Amino acid sequence: MNEKVAVVTDSTCDLDKELIHKYNIHVLPLNVIYSDEEEYLDRVDISPKEIYDRMPGEVPSTSLPSPANIINLFKKLEKEGFTHVISIHISSGLSGTYNAVRTIARDFKNMVIEVIDSKALSLGLGIPVLEAAKSIKETMNFDVAVKKAKDIMSKTEIYFVVGTLDYLRKGGRIGYVAGTIGEIMQIKPIISINEEGKYYTFDKVRGRKKSLHKLFEITSKKIESKKVTVAVMHGGAGDEAKELLDKIKQLPNVENTYTGQVGPVIGVHAGPGLIGVCIIEV
Repeated sequence: MNEKVAVVTDSTCDLDKELIHKYNIHVLPLNVIYSDEEEYLDRVDISPKEIYDRMPGEVPSTSLPSPANIINLFKKLEKEGFTHVISIHISSGLSGTYNAVRTIARDFKNMVIEVIDSKALSLGLGIPVLEAAKSIKETMNFDVAVKKAKDIMSKTEIYFVVGTLDYLRKGGRIGYVAGTIGEIMQIKPIISINEEGKYYTFDKVRGRKKSLHKLFEITSKKIESKKVTVAVMHGGAGDEAKELLDKIKQLPNVENTYTGQVGPVIGVHAGPGLIGVCIIEV
């Protein structure tokens, strides 16, 4: 049987629109909600800047893609003759998106649908999605693309700092990151993601400048003996992200780099000031 394979993800992948279009990646938008009358589709009709401009006075809530949107996308793919779907999503430890898609996918018996929990977010999700889509374009082989995505995810590490823990705490995404009196003393946790796909404190330093230097130091140590792709993402902190990326580009073994701003949903939970690095062994 000839395979026609679709790649699906969600709007927390933070991939550029150009790449999404080039590789025919189907994106399910999450939702940003200010009130019953004010609800937006993530990365479709609201921007990160609009979120930050309304903070801290207004902090919206977020929700996963609606069941109707998920059903409609799978129906569309089925109608277009797709036989297989690779659907890769934000960590189940941070969002219900993966479980919602997996539940709905079971009802589509005419397509083979592999729903994958990335245990990551932002480009830690986006890069495996992109590589799966590239694999499909090159080989048109479902199993090869699934293996490629899972292999990349197994070699992905994410580290980030935030301006304040307030937004993670308000959004219920604090995970195992302890917010303590240390915040008053400008103690900044370096946050990573564990095997459950939840946040935890990897390290602690004092002050913003030292926290950014620590991200560089972590990256330097991680790539001493292996070739890597590195992504630097930010939430309303473009100058700091560029400075960090420029330093990382000078390191040996850095094969490729990506950068960009996180989308509105991640911005809601992290707040302005997020700087993150995603390190992927290649």
